[in-house]
Amino acid sequence: MPRMLDVSDAVRAEIGDEEADRLLAGENAPGSYDCTSCRTPGDSAQERTSTVLFVGDETAVLAFAHASCLPSQVVQVTEEQLQGAVRSIGGIAGEETGGAPQQPATEPAVLGVTSGLVLIEGELHPALVVEPTSPIVRPGTTGAGDDFLPLLIEQGFMPVTELASVPPVLHGWSVLLAAGQLHAVLQPSAGGGQPVAWWQAHQPLQVTDSWRAAANKHQQVLMFAAPVGSIGRQPREDLLRESLDKAAAGGKLVAAALPLAGT
Repeated sequence: MPRMLDVSDAVRAEIGDEEADRLLAGENAPGSYDCTSCRTPGDSAQERTSTVLFVGDETAVLAFAHASCLPSQVVQVTEEQLQGAVRSIGGIAGEETGGAPQQPATEPAVLGVTSGLVLIEGELHPALVVEPTSPIVRPGTTGAGDDFLPLLIEQGFMPVTELASVPPVLHGWSVLLAAGQLHAVLQPSAGGGQPVAWWQAHQPLQVTDSWRAAANKHQQVLMFAAPVGSIGRQPREDLLRESLDKAAAGGKLVAAALPLAGT
């Protein structure tokens, strides 16, 4: 039975026309799957479904996502991240492209996101603070380094040494707020089409009324990002601010103002 699959040109180029056609004909595509983005069940016979190909150094894994969550795309990841994903993602078909040794896999980093109000120049601004759970390495490289901040700086985020002024707007990026809940941080797509999710909540995150009011007032959200271990989960906004100031003073903070998408 034909499936309601989206197979992008980039994915087709990686897996080949024959395999892509088999997927579209329903020969190799699963009927039901767990969305690789939101983790909830999907059915490729009943709803539009994206094929997402995770490509490591020696292994490729084909996963499926609701088309409303992610577009069909090729995602470059490290071999360690890919092996961790193989263990943690259910309902995906693995395709070996080389003789990768089956060493113990490390879990892929998860981006922790905290919302809070930050006082800058006498005014409260809605902020998101992003900190991964483990070091982020550049796709296609191995090693024990942490490239999280350099990768964001390459995208247009600015290093912050003190929280004295509002960071510049990063056009093309946005924060998706819908029905008063935080859904995603969106970034420009490589092909120039619809923005794609840089970070997406597994379940929409509740924000406070004061945070939402500030977001609607400014029509933008300040995003701060720091390497693992720099901020931590702070239970109060004053403690969060202290951690941000400390990270900034230590050269471990980047920031941008992201336009608000939604309400």
